[in-house]
Amino acid sequence: MNSRARPVEAVARPSVVLVDSHPVVLDGMRTWFRRAGIVVLAAGDTPDVAWRAPGVTADVVVLDPHPAGRAEPARGDVERLVAGGRRVVVHTVHHDEETAARYCRVGCSAVVTKANGEAHLVAAVLAAAGGRPCTPPAVDRPRLTVRERDVLLAWLRGESKRMVALRCHLSLRTVEGYIDRVRLRYAEVGRPAPTKASLVARALQDGLIALDEL
Repeated sequence: MNSRARPVEAVARPSVVLVDSHPVVLDGMRTWFRRAGIVVLAAGDTPDVAWRAPGVTADVVVLDPHPAGRAEPARGDVERLVAGGRRVVVHTVHHDEETAARYCRVGCSAVVTKANGEAHLVAAVLAAAGGRPCTPPAVDRPRLTVRERDVLLAWLRGESKRMVALRCHLSLRTVEGYIDRVRLRYAEVGRPAPTKASLVARALQDGLIALDEL
């Protein structure tokens, strides 16, 4: 963990730094977090605010990686924050599977779409601050297709992706695509699963697989 970020156990109220290029969104988030007892240490329209005082000490960074007026998403900024030990909640209007799956893989604490509203964002921030998996209200399980579930469970049971491809009569790329989509679906409900181990945990929590099957 970043030595400059305070562990959540050491503070009475979790703290956040907000990064969004829309002032009205920042104002809305300030109101939501104030109601939830979460301290907003700083807010701004670029990730720099998360690297300087007082934002550098925040427990959680809430960031929109698609700022207005910027052609490319701020993926590198997200990756640098995670690599620096920061707990990052991605807050976005976008539903692009490729980019959302990438945020899961790099280790973001949660990916919350702006359409989900106050309760989901607050739940994601509280979970991230405590280092816990986020299970937002009302949306605790992703809806997987039959094929996504079959590919996921075959892979979790110990088979390599190549073996899953052979067994299911699919290409390796298709298998990888199904697994990425499963990661995205979990991220969309605020329960990121960037690694195989975390997908195992999610599958166990949701009753998709039993321990004796692993």
